[in-house]
Amino acid sequence: MKLASYTQNDGAVRIGRVEGDTLIDLSISGLPMDMTALLAAGPDALQKARTAGGPAIALSAVTLLAPVPRPSKILAIGLNYKDHIEETKLATPTFPMFFNKQNTAANGPYAPIHMPKVSDNLDYEGELGFIIGKRCRHVPRERAHEVIAGFCVCNDVSVRDWQMKAQTFTIGKSFDTHAPFGPYLVTPDEAGDPHAMDLKTWVNGELRQDSNTRHLVFDCYEQIATLSAAFTLEPGDLVLTGTPSGVGIGFDPKKFLHVGDRVKIQIGNLGFIENEVIAEPASTVLI
Repeated sequence: MKLASYTQNDGAVRIGRVEGDTLIDLSISGLPMDMTALLAAGPDALQKARTAGGPAIALSAVTLLAPVPRPSKILAIGLNYKDHIEETKLATPTFPMFFNKQNTAANGPYAPIHMPKVSDNLDYEGELGFIIGKRCRHVPRERAHEVIAGFCVCNDVSVRDWQMKAQTFTIGKSFDTHAPFGPYLVTPDEAGDPHAMDLKTWVNGELRQDSNTRHLVFDCYEQIATLSAAFTLEPGDLVLTGTPSGVGIGFDPKKFLHVGDRVKIQIGNLGFIENEVIAEPASTVLI
């Protein structure tokens, strides 16, 4: 099953089930209309979402949002593909290198990403993501698959100079708009083996990343076991699983992004996301 969060002309956020080029509006089904609440409602609610009827809408007539528009946590991991480690010339980690992306970085699968006013070192990182479906703690690796609600395509957009000059990666990874993901939450039964998915990233049509999730150093289940040993994972949390070689900083000369560039990332049968780089709005915002 593919689940999406979307809006139409009235701006209200709704949930739909995607079937081909059609979205089945679930707003009259009695299900929660917030993806996090739907996941928290448990397996019975997800089963109802699989079969519930509703108005059929062309996907082209809606604006797709991030499947979870504002995750409570966005967690990511560095140096987690063998080929990426080789291009960085760094040692293979013996323990997962996790960091946070602030949840205000969350962005839609086709929404623009901002070129920061304070940096021109903007980079892309195509990544497999998974979304937590159950509140959990101390999950053993062999049961980790039970807490994954679904998978999605992610771009761990990075501001490299801010990433490197800070004591942690967080600030350079957390600029607004710098975590586009989607286009759907694809449930595990439809997603297939998360450790055998082709991952490709194009910039302006040029293939930059071409790998497979079988090259993960720490796989999805190991990541859940490690994270849940430290803190509670909750429905709607998003985990980005790392990027392969081919990121902009890995080229000589470096291939950072510029205003007008388009980044497309596709993984297995999860679909693709595509985002255009635009100039960050210059105005001060006080709300």
